[in-house]
Amino acid sequence: MGTIDYKPAAWAGVITGIVFMMLEMILVPLFMGGSPWGPPRMIAAILLGKEVLPPPATFDFGILMAALVVHFPISILFAIVTAFIIDKMSFVMALVVGTVLGLLLYFIGFYLMTEVWPWFAKARTWVTIFAHLVFGLVAAWAYFKIRARDVVQERTTTT
Repeated sequence: MGTIDYKPAAWAGVITGIVFMMLEMILVPLFMGGSPWGPPRMIAAILLGKEVLPPPATFDFGILMAALVVHFPISILFAIVTAFIIDKMSFVMALVVGTVLGLLLYFIGFYLMTEVWPWFAKARTWVTIFAHLVFGLVAAWAYFKIRARDVVQERTTTT
C-alpha cells in the first residue's frame, strides 16, 4: 500500500463505472431474461426509494440519472480505494487483487447492505458476481494504464 495519484484513480472509477453499468445492462437481459433497465433502477432505488423498482423495468430518464448519481461516486471511491491498495504491486498482482476486491464489493453490497436495501438480494446471481469481478479487474487495469500514460506524458514534457 502506498500513496496514490488521485487523477488516474478517479478516471479509473469513471471507466469502471461505465463498463460495469453496460455489462449489467447487456448481461441481465441476455442471460437472466430481465430488462436492461432493471439494474439502473435497483441502483436508483438507493436514492429514490423502492417505488422505482420494476415492474415495469422500462426506460425513465430521471431514474437513469439518479442511478448514475449514485453509481459513479461509488465507482470512483472504489477505484481510489483499489488504487491505494494496489499502487506498489506488480501489474499482474494488481489485477488479481482488484478482481478480489470486486468480489468483496459484491458481498458487501449484496449480502451486508441488503439489510438497508433488501431488493439487492434478488440480484444474487452469477451475472452480478461476474460483473463485480470485472468491475474490480477494470479498476486495477485502468488505474495502472492511466497512471503509466500520465508518467510517460510527464517525462516527455519535462525533457
